[in-house]
Amino acid sequence: MRRIDLNCDMGEGFGPWRMGNDSEMLELVTSANIACGFHAGDPIIMHDVISQARVKAVGVGAHPSFLDIWGFGRRPLPAESPDSVEKMLVYQIGALYAVARGLGHPLGHVKTHGSLGNLAAVSAEHARAVARAIHTVDPKLVFVVLPYTQTERAGDEAGLPLAREIYADRTYEDDGTLSPRSQPGSVIEDAAQATQQTLDMLAAGAIITRSGKQLPTKIDSIGLHGDSPESINLARALRNALADRGIAITSLQEFCAQSGKLS
Repeated sequence: MRRIDLNCDMGEGFGPWRMGNDSEMLELVTSANIACGFHAGDPIIMHDVISQARVKAVGVGAHPSFLDIWGFGRRPLPAESPDSVEKMLVYQIGALYAVARGLGHPLGHVKTHGSLGNLAAVSAEHARAVARAIHTVDPKLVFVVLPYTQTERAGDEAGLPLAREIYADRTYEDDGTLSPRSQPGSVIEDAAQATQQTLDMLAAGAIITRSGKQLPTKIDSIGLHGDSPESINLARALRNALADRGIAITSLQEFCAQSGKLS
């Protein structure tokens, strides 16, 4: 039976302000990428989301970013050196790693957020810095990467277990990168359209770009954005569609426990 992970960004709030419906999404996904305090998140929120994830048997991972709460980690900060990026990530991953360990629900993966992820996708030096930081904290952590990017290459070079991800609700350019959010239509807000795009890519075993080009790849996980108005409907539609096709929904931690390294 084919297996796939559904991951979603969570814990993206600060103090009394919360973004997204984490509790409801935790009923639908298998892995949670939790903000570590630099674009969102704080110790209380990190603790609460991991506690809920443990009860619902959802795997947890770190979602580190540039230090940019004001811009939600989505503002380009190309002046940050690879050395600074490595230190930022060790700090963030290490913090969430400790919270998760304290709750008895160990951290299983790392997925970069926002503009940090975009930069690492195209900059070999920044991608290597991300991979080194993950390896420093725990070389068994799964590195969630976009295929055809520098992050995929760096993670492979560092010997990290890799999970190759496609996004259900984003469009792609012909080089395999995500279409810029500034571009109209780059974020798919219709749940039916996003579900169909995902099914098409799984059937093809490839990323399908806006132009229709197919980029063959292994697909281990499907990424969702919890701050989308359609996020709950999309997650529910995807689960149902995958079940109808006999595809099992399995967290990255379970995937690794059953199969060894994903890649």
